[in-house]
Amino acid sequence: MLSVQRMTPFFTSQEDFHLRLVFAYQYFSILKGGDVFQFIPSEGKEIVINTKSLQVENLGEVFVFQRGSRFIRLPLYQLLLISDLHIHLTTILEGTMGLEAEVETAEVVTLEAAGIIEHLEADNRLRMIDYALETDNIQMFNELTEGLQQN
Repeated sequence: MLSVQRMTPFFTSQEDFHLRLVFAYQYFSILKGGDVFQFIPSEGKEIVINTKSLQVENLGEVFVFQRGSRFIRLPLYQLLLISDLHIHLTTILEGTMGLEAEVETAEVVTLEAAGIIEHLEADNRLRMIDYALETDNIQMFNELTEGLQQN
């Protein structure tokens, strides 16, 4: 996994519902395997964020990072997936626009997902009990209601 070491926009502009973050040399660097790679604006150099939906709009933009003679070319969507870039973008948005963007931890998301799955399973069990009653399937009804008594 990559880690963003520094991410400071060289230039920021807001047009309608879009926030443009433009990056230049020495304003953006990543850490990969203990080596620092500096951003070079040879291909993509900006991130466009929709301020209504808080979504990055130019996910196909390719960012190039360099360390000596080694280069890393990453499309923005991939950079978002394999690094902590979203945390830095949240910080920039909070500072630039005064937004209180909430970054949820993986543990919170996992707990919420488990709660939703549990609720769906309970609803499904009730539908299956209704089906067993409609079809006069006594064995299915008994198995499902025994499961309810144990929970």
